[in-house]
Amino acid sequence: MPGKTLIVVPCYNESQRLDLTAFRRFAVQNRDIRFLMVNDGSTDSTEEILQELAASLPTSFQALSLAQNSGKAEAVRQGVCHAMESGADMVGFLDADLATPLNEILSLRDVLLAEESREVAVGIRMPLLGRRILRNRLRAWLGRRFAQVASGVLGIGISDTQCGAKMFRVNRRTAFAFSEPFLSRWIFDVEIFARFLHSCSADGIQAGIYEWPLNQWQEIRGSKLRPKDFVAAFGQLATIYLRYFWSQEWKQKAMSWDWSAARSTGTGIGERRAA
Repeated sequence: MPGKTLIVVPCYNESQRLDLTAFRRFAVQNRDIRFLMVNDGSTDSTEEILQELAASLPTSFQALSLAQNSGKAEAVRQGVCHAMESGADMVGFLDADLATPLNEILSLRDVLLAEESREVAVGIRMPLLGRRILRNRLRAWLGRRFAQVASGVLGIGISDTQCGAKMFRVNRRTAFAFSEPFLSRWIFDVEIFARFLHSCSADGIQAGIYEWPLNQWQEIRGSKLRPKDFVAAFGQLATIYLRYFWSQEWKQKAMSWDWSAARSTGTGIGERRAA
């Protein structure tokens, strides 16, 4: 039987885009999957909507509100830490606009369940025959170029670093990857892979990561990400390289980080530092 699966959904001013009907329908049909809806300091009615959703289906939804807007990276990080502290066996995150349909959660979970050695399931937007991947051409081109450069920085080949659908097996490496705030608000996915790399060998991370070509993905109007953000992201990659690979800081943190102490406390996984 699948273990406890919890999906983090970061939300910032999503009152007009949040498809509550789709979330409720999926939750009723898949009682073994829970959602943690994280309100990232929204200035519209998002918080009230999420609280009402959690109250209407408390066994499927939980709402977590951040006091101020901290960006998607921190909203996801705090949500994942909360999920690990609640005893989840697998934790993932998904964009609130459902550009990635909810059914893909089942596919990502199946990827991890298929082999115990798999630790991370990464959704990728690859326009293969039989798939329905609808992306803006410019953004798709920029995304491919970005993934190529990011792969060079990391030293491992990843087809699509920025797809907002990923799932993790809860273990020491996952807890370490989310243990501290990320440098970037938007390309924190690259930092997650960098932290995994410091937790195991390059061969180990490639064996533990499985790229799943999504069956469906669709560009949703109202995205807060603009083409110019992709350009700025290339500069942020340089910062990530200097912080994670030029410096020995994160390698030393990975060697000394105390996962057993984090587990034994039951709280504070996201704040725990290297021993």
